[in-house]
Amino acid sequence: MHDPAASAPVATAFTIRRPARQTSPVVIASPHSGNLYPAAFIAESRLDARALRKSEDSFVDELCACAPSLGMPLLAAGFPRAYCDVNREAWELDPAMFEDALPPHVNTTSPRVAAGLGTIARVVASGEPIYRHKLRFAEAESRIATCWQPYHDALTDLMATTKSRFGACLLLDIHSMPSPYGHAAPGHGPDIVLGDAHGTACGRSVVGLIERELRAEGLSVRRNDPYAGGYVTRHYGRPRERLHVAQIEIARPLYMNEVLITRAAGFDALQAQLCRAFANVAQHSAVLL
Repeated sequence: MHDPAASAPVATAFTIRRPARQTSPVVIASPHSGNLYPAAFIAESRLDARALRKSEDSFVDELCACAPSLGMPLLAAGFPRAYCDVNREAWELDPAMFEDALPPHVNTTSPRVAAGLGTIARVVASGEPIYRHKLRFAEAESRIATCWQPYHDALTDLMATTKSRFGACLLLDIHSMPSPYGHAAPGHGPDIVLGDAHGTACGRSVVGLIERELRAEGLSVRRNDPYAGGYVTRHYGRPRERLHVAQIEIARPLYMNEVLITRAAGFDALQAQLCRAFANVAQHSAVLL
């Protein structure tokens, strides 16, 4: 039987890189770039470390590293998505993964659970099963308490503080998309998929501003297809309350080698493009929020 105590939580649930003074109503978040894999988690997985990393949005936090210099905070998860996914409800769990019965409050029927990609994923993004054995529910409780909840507490506080200071908040939730959703070569498919939950999570003028600034950097942009936004976008995006959320999915071939999980030649150029786009969004968003 699996001992839930064997999977000690990661040491750092998240980091917040704060500007010396926040001068912008924009908050940047990277929920899926965490790469601190507990040794016990790797040991209990049937996959090796590289295979587990297929679920990561690798290096996205580095692509956004300029945020504090632009007067905006950058929140980044430390734990990996394969360990705990904060872009899900707290309790989206697959009952087939667990030895014991799940309590009634658990959402066992969501499409994410059916795909094996709940809060505690059954598979990595490429579809391979993660675990050698079934888990105990106590394991899920531990990960949610030590990873999911602290991350969302930090995000809630950042957005509330920003709104209190500026009267509004725009969260840019940054992700990356693998091939074939991201293009396999320049000119094939969009560079960016911009998700606003089909117009419900972010004001129309704000989304328009983000799209214009990304296009001004030479990046091709598609909206809501195939990524309209996950839990974070839909839960925190309340434009009528001046809380706007846009999910930005970046094509991985632009900046990384997906097989080796290394930075590619285009990394620095894309980092500069995003930095300029974020700066311009921050400059013009205050009048739109």
